[in-house]
Amino acid sequence: VPNLQGPRYISPAPNGGFVVSEECGDVKVFTSSRKLLCSLSSKYGHRFGNPAGVCVDVNGSILVADEQRRTVHLFPEHGAPVCLVSAGLRRPNGVACSSFGHLFVADTGENCVKVFKYCVRPP
Repeated sequence: VPNLQGPRYISPAPNGGFVVSEECGDVKVFTSSRKLLCSLSSKYGHRFGNPAGVCVDVNGSILVADEQRRTVHLFPEHGAPVCLVSAGLRRPNGVACSSFGHLFVADTGENCVKVFKYCVRPP
């Protein structure tokens, strides 16, 4: 996949696609045929500081750790982004989620992994 602006983290997505965070401050979603499906900044009108870790949960929502803003946001397939973690992170880097609704955040600012429980209800 060419023409990425400093690719950082990558995660598989449903239907064989994948999600990539870029140093330039965006997160891009690709199809299984490696075609750009969307940019989260454009699709949601969201401004990232420095997107880092990305993952996709069992509902197909994309979760993004933002190092600069010290947050983790969830981007559902339909609806507005949801800030899942807005406090308690010094430098969120990697993220992973379980099928049981657990969010794991590697916080390199505190040299630890933080575990959160989340549940997003449909609008």
